[in-house]
Amino acid sequence: ERLIRLVVPFPPGGPTDIVARPLAKEMSQILGQTIVVDNRGGAGGTIGADAVAKSAADGYTLFLGTVGTQAINSSIYKKLPFNPRMDFTPIALVGFAPVVIVANPAEAIDSVASLIAKANDRGKAAPLNFGSAGNGSPGHLAGERFKVQTGAPITHVPYKGSAPAVQDLIGGQINLMFDPVQSVLPYIKSGRLKAIAVTSKQRLSVLPDVPTVAESGYADYEMTAWWGLLAPANLPKPILEKLASAVQKAMESDSLKRLRDLGIEPSYMNPGTFGNFIET
Repeated sequence: ERLIRLVVPFPPGGPTDIVARPLAKEMSQILGQTIVVDNRGGAGGTIGADAVAKSAADGYTLFLGTVGTQAINSSIYKKLPFNPRMDFTPIALVGFAPVVIVANPAEAIDSVASLIAKANDRGKAAPLNFGSAGNGSPGHLAGERFKVQTGAPITHVPYKGSAPAVQDLIGGQINLMFDPVQSVLPYIKSGRLKAIAVTSKQRLSVLPDVPTVAESGYADYEMTAWWGLLAPANLPKPILEKLASAVQKAMESDSLKRLRDLGIEPSYMNPGTFGNFIET
């Protein structure tokens, strides 16, 4: 009856936005109704998530949730203004992707070993710093886990979204970044950023020459980001089924399949399976 709003809890141009826009386009065509992407960044996705949690459960407000908003933030923040499990209706998993470690080429870092060596050489007095999309984001936690497992003294610099952090990395204001691969892949391919390692267990087909952190000497290191469609809690079953069906059909489109070229693996889960996935 009216346009549908898809809330993305990060600024335009970041990894979540890159997944949201083709999904919104394909679902709009399937449902015969316009879906508008509404970027509401801040607080590691909490601001956008809270807005959706407090919206009417009528199917006109949807949310592209992330591993951060639905699974990480409740363990990071002392008190959230919403309950990530109770205040949402899971609709469908959309896709997942590893994080990639990238550096400004001027840093002359070309491997995990050289990153650690340079960090140790600079020490805590003048540490290498790494940016992320925000506190509690997959990139932030990937960096913190890297610090724990390698002992490298690197310092986190949080941003309000991936895109501004990437621009500062290119400009030399920060040294490194841990970020889902799709937001930095164009800059890697153009040579503006240097890919050091990916955080999946296997190498990526889009970056076949970039090793994993695991094969660089840290066998149990793995971090993966994921995205899924949700709505406010208590979404009526007929609406839930209609939206889940639209997502499933959208996943067969060329525009979503092309996400693989960005390092994102499209992957559909139905509402029940996706709900169990989030809980796990």
